[in-house]
Amino acid sequence: MAGAFKLPNEYWLSVQVTPQDVENLHTFLFERETPSTARDLASEFVEAHIRVERDAAESRQKAAGQSFLPKEKYEIGNELVFPALDWKHGKVISVRPGANPSINDFDVLTVEMEDSAERMFAARLGSHLLNDAPISLPESDEVSAASILREHGDAIEMKLEAAFEADEGLVRIAGRWFPRALLIDINQGQLNLAEAVLDISGGEPLPAEALIKDIELPAGVNSKLAEFSLNYALQDDDRFDEVGPAGQVLWCLRRLEPDYVRDVPPPLRYIEIEHDRSQLTPAMKNLESQLDDELTPSEELDSREEISSITISLIYPHLRAGTLPMSPRARKLFPTAYETERVRFTLVDGKTKQRIPAWVVLRHGYVFGLREWYKAHQLIPGSLVQLRKGGQPGEVIVEVKNQRSSKDWVRTVMIGNDGGFVFAMLKQPITAEFNDRMVIHVPDFKTLDPVWEKKRAFEDLVLLVMRELTKSNQQGHVHAQELYAAVNLIRRVPPAPLFTLLASSPAFKHVGDLHFRLDEEV
Repeated sequence: MAGAFKLPNEYWLSVQVTPQDVENLHTFLFERETPSTARDLASEFVEAHIRVERDAAESRQKAAGQSFLPKEKYEIGNELVFPALDWKHGKVISVRPGANPSINDFDVLTVEMEDSAERMFAARLGSHLLNDAPISLPESDEVSAASILREHGDAIEMKLEAAFEADEGLVRIAGRWFPRALLIDINQGQLNLAEAVLDISGGEPLPAEALIKDIELPAGVNSKLAEFSLNYALQDDDRFDEVGPAGQVLWCLRRLEPDYVRDVPPPLRYIEIEHDRSQLTPAMKNLESQLDDELTPSEELDSREEISSITISLIYPHLRAGTLPMSPRARKLFPTAYETERVRFTLVDGKTKQRIPAWVVLRHGYVFGLREWYKAHQLIPGSLVQLRKGGQPGEVIVEVKNQRSSKDWVRTVMIGNDGGFVFAMLKQPITAEFNDRMVIHVPDFKTLDPVWEKKRAFEDLVLLVMRELTKSNQQGHVHAQELYAAVNLIRRVPPAPLFTLLASSPAFKHVGDLHFRLDEEV
C-alpha cells in the first residue's frame, strides 16, 4: 500500500538496545514467569519498537494538520490531513453548497492536494462512516516482527545478548534468560542431594526435572521457575557439568565423565605446524574438504550447504581413540549446545539399532564413545563409516557397509624391533568396505606406539613415509590422500600442513592429479 508505515533497513541495522529496552524486557519476563531465549526476546524487542515508532509517526501525522472528518464545517484556507488517503495533506480552496435531494444541507469542498491535484469532498454530513472510523496508520508486512527477524534477527540477538550479559539482574542457563530476583534459593543440602541422585544414575545425565523430585523444594512453586533455579545453582557448582544439546538441559557429575571427554585422547593431540594456506591449490582444497578432518578450518565449508549424511574414511588416530572427527560437514549432523563444551547424545547403529552412549566434544571437534563398536565391526584405518541424521532429536545414525569376511590384498604396515616401519601389500581379513587410497592394515595397534613416540621433525617424517610408500608402487609416486593416511599412523597431522609441504618443498615433484614423487636429486 502506497504510503504505508515503514521502517527502513537502516533503522534495524543501527538500532541499539537501550536501558529502557532492557527494563521493558525485564517486565516481560516477570509477567511470563518463563525463561526465554534471545530469539523470543528479540521478537518482543522488535514488536515494542514497531509500536513506539508507529505511535510516533501517527503523532507526527496528527500534528501536521487537522484531520478531515465529514461531519465538520470547513472554510477556505483550512489545512487538512486525510487519514483515509494514507495521511495525504491538502488545503481547502473553495466551499460551495451541495445539491442532493436525498441529503440535507451539506457543503462541497474543493481541496488542493499536496501533489497539486484538486479533489472534492463532502462536509457537514452528520452521518458518514468516516466520522466514527478510528484514525490509525495502515498496516504493512514490512514492519511485521517475523519479517524483520528473518532479515535482522541474528544481529538483534547478538545486541540483546551483549546487553543482558552486562545486566546483573538477568541470568542465563542453556541459552535462556530470566530475572535473578525471581530465582528460588537452592541450598547446599539440596545440591548434595542432586549429587547423590546423579551418582546413582552412574554417569547417565539427567534433566533438572528428574532431580527436583528428590531435593525437597517448597510446595506450590512454578515448575519452570523451579527447574531454572536448580539449573542456575548447578551451573555455579564445579561438581556438575551441563551436557545437554541446544534446547535441552542435562546434568552429569564431572567425575563420572569418561577421561577422554575431559581430555583429548593422545592419538588426536595435534602439535601446531606452521603453514601457509595460500599455497594450497584448488584440487588440494577440494580433497581437504572430502577428508572430513576435524582440524580443517570450518570457514572452508559453505555454511548454507545442507548435509543429511556423509561417509567418513577413518584414519588411524580416530580408530585408536574410539572417536569420529567432527569435521565442518559432520558438525551439521551432530548436536550442538548453547554454552557447554561437551554434549551427551546417542549414536544408533543403522543395522542392529544398538544405542551407543556418546559425547560430542565441541571445543576439540571429535565424538567419543565408539571404541567397542569399532572392535565389534573389526574396522581398520581406511574403513568407511556412514553418518546420517537420526529420527529423534539428539540422535545420529552410524553404520558400516559390512561384507562377508574375506581376505583382500591391502597395504599393511610392518613394525620392526628398532621402531622402523615398512609397507607391504599383504592379504588381510576384511569385514567392511574401505577407501582404496586410505586403507592400511595395522596388525597390532600397540606396535605403533614406539614409532608414534619418536617425535621426528615434520618434514623428515613426511620424507620417510613417502620413501617407504613408493617402494610398494611400481610408478614410484604416491597420491596426497595416501600420504595423509600413512603419515597419520605416526603423527596427528591435518591435511593442510601436509599439502602445503607437498606444494612448496622442492623434495616433492607433482606428476599430475595430486600424485607426487620424490625428487632424489634435491
